[in-house]
Amino acid sequence: MTTPSNDQHRPRHAAHFSAPAARATRRAGSHDVRREQTKRRGGSGLVVGGVLAAVIVVLAVVFVLIPSLNKGDGDHQQIQVGQTVNVSIPDGSGAQAVAQALFDAKVITSKSEFLTQASRMKAAESLKSGEYTITVGDDLASLVTQLTEGPNASGTKLTIPEGYTVARIADTVQQTLGISADDFKNQAKASNYVADYPFLEGASNDSLEGFLFPKTYSFGEGATADGIIRAMLTQFQNELSTLDLSYAEGRGLSVAQIVNLASIVEKESTPNTQGAVAAIFWNRLENNGDPNYGFLQSDATTAYSVGHDPSADEVHDSSDPYSTYTSKGLPPTPICCPGLSSLQAVCAPDGEYLDKGYYYFFFYNDKDGNVQYDFSKTYEEHQQAIKNAQNK
Repeated sequence: MTTPSNDQHRPRHAAHFSAPAARATRRAGSHDVRREQTKRRGGSGLVVGGVLAAVIVVLAVVFVLIPSLNKGDGDHQQIQVGQTVNVSIPDGSGAQAVAQALFDAKVITSKSEFLTQASRMKAAESLKSGEYTITVGDDLASLVTQLTEGPNASGTKLTIPEGYTVARIADTVQQTLGISADDFKNQAKASNYVADYPFLEGASNDSLEGFLFPKTYSFGEGATADGIIRAMLTQFQNELSTLDLSYAEGRGLSVAQIVNLASIVEKESTPNTQGAVAAIFWNRLENNGDPNYGFLQSDATTAYSVGHDPSADEVHDSSDPYSTYTSKGLPPTPICCPGLSSLQAVCAPDGEYLDKGYYYFFFYNDKDGNVQYDFSKTYEEHQQAIKNAQNK
């Protein structure tokens, strides 16, 4: 149920899915007596001293300066040469963003080296967005050329709608690409990817639920569960960079918790109601008194747990941690993979519904089969809205 009440069962609908030395060198002291001694001994000492000084400088550069540069900015990594990787370059990406996407996908060993090559070829402003299939280890000049010519991914299309769960994504991967759903689910563990995707540090139950970003991907022959998952996580990372997280983070939510709340909004709203629904869930989440005492009271969280439209008894089952009627706050994990608009709604909820204290909503199908929403501030208004809808 989507309202803080016990007597109305939430109708289900096809939801539209949606962080950083130079070593000082000692200057050798000298004076006239030492220079005179050198002159008396001949020039060999000066030559040898000069050679030694040069050697010391070279060794300092090789063993001190270069390693410190390579290690200090996180710009270098190991790559698996010969591996085929699918990379998504989002629209509007500049050269820096392209380099980051390639680095995250482990296509290049160094972002700075890629950017230097692009600049050398005067191509930094000509890199095109889109879906690419890239062979890891190709020389940088060829890679830059490929990115200026445009997308080349012509493999099998994998479409993941907003609101799919990891389990449903696994089934779709199996149907589309022939990769076992069980193999996909076994690979889809946060611990397998947290080292490369820091936003997974807060993922609960070692789950990638919520983080496999929904969109249409293209994969060539030889695609693997690992490659598909990395493509989806990279896309999530790219989309996350477009969000202003200050509102949600200012209220104590981590990225994983933002995703969690967005997954509920995804399941409980339509595109034109996401901001209002997000505001209501924010009000419920932050309220410790009447009318909801911190309970989100969403049927959708229980539906995720039991795998079907839940009964009144199931949504109030205190033994189910996904019951947001009996457990305060967010459920253990997200309940689906939300789209960008649901994430945006959580980060910027509708101000009117937020500030004016809306706590209730319900939705129903009208006589034409269209989903309609009613929003209320008080329980009495909510009950009346339900009666009005029933009489339509």
